[in-house]
Amino acid sequence: MIALEYFLALSAILFVIGAVGVLTKRNAIVVLMSVELMLNAANINFVAFSAYSGNLNGMVFALVSIAIAAAEVAVGLAIILNLYKTRDTIGLDEINLLRW
Repeated sequence: MIALEYFLALSAILFVIGAVGVLTKRNAIVVLMSVELMLNAANINFVAFSAYSGNLNGMVFALVSIAIAAAEVAVGLAIILNLYKTRDTIGLDEINLLRW
């Protein structure tokens, strides 16, 4: 059995990579992918602690989190496609142009 610390280290590394991507990138699609990386890091924590403690609460919460993340991606991509359709760009600097 793999120790809990390895899962926590993997989750921390993925979360930091996602946070750096959100804070430094200007492309909206890359930012969405970075947010998904951060959500997956949290899901790894839920599943690891659930398996370590022996109950299924963390696994169920991770499943619900995955479903919510899928809905978030659908809404985010719809906004990005609308931005590209109206302004021919997906740069986050241009996103304030959607306000009328």
